[in-house]
Amino acid sequence: MKLYLATTNLHKIEELNEMLREAKIDAEVHTPLAVGGMPEVIEDQDTFSGNALKKARALAAFLPDDGLALADDSGICIDAFYGAPGVYSARYAGEGASDQDNLDKLIREMEPVPEGSRGGRFTCYLAVVSPHGEENVFEGEILGEILRHSRGSAGFGYDPVFLPSGRNRTTAEMSSSEKAAISHRGKAMRQFLDWFSKTYLKAN
Repeated sequence: MKLYLATTNLHKIEELNEMLREAKIDAEVHTPLAVGGMPEVIEDQDTFSGNALKKARALAAFLPDDGLALADDSGICIDAFYGAPGVYSARYAGEGASDQDNLDKLIREMEPVPEGSRGGRFTCYLAVVSPHGEENVFEGEILGEILRHSRGSAGFGYDPVFLPSGRNRTTAEMSSSEKAAISHRGKAMRQFLDWFSKTYLKAN
């Protein structure tokens, strides 16, 4: 079986690839470059699952019969902002914004939010679509609080200001394996791997 990661985000590719390697999954893993690149997708859905499915469907249309498209849509949802930026996390500071631009804007706009009201969560939806139209979605979530200043240099996106509940280090201060054990993407990936092994690896 071949898995194709429906993203051009190098950070996500690296993180997903590492999780798949750790799981010792018996499948070939490819980026969209293996089939000519990721089709252009306008992420205009109002849910993470909707955007993840849209990306997976777009890539699945170009895959061989033994391929599966795996897409991720994820973001940070702030309690004080009624769940924003949510699906707009990657473009919170505008189209083409960098991770640092988005992080700087979040820190700036969270400045007036008092301690005790700075809760939030990372949410991830993984969508897997076959060339034959079979679809499945897996989700993961991690709760925490938003710090006033960045801490740590690992991870990406909003990791430097996200302190998971019950932890004393941000997700940017954790090793990749430690983060994967508790993260939203790690939780969604474990659900996917359980489904994948039962569905496609029965013979093994």
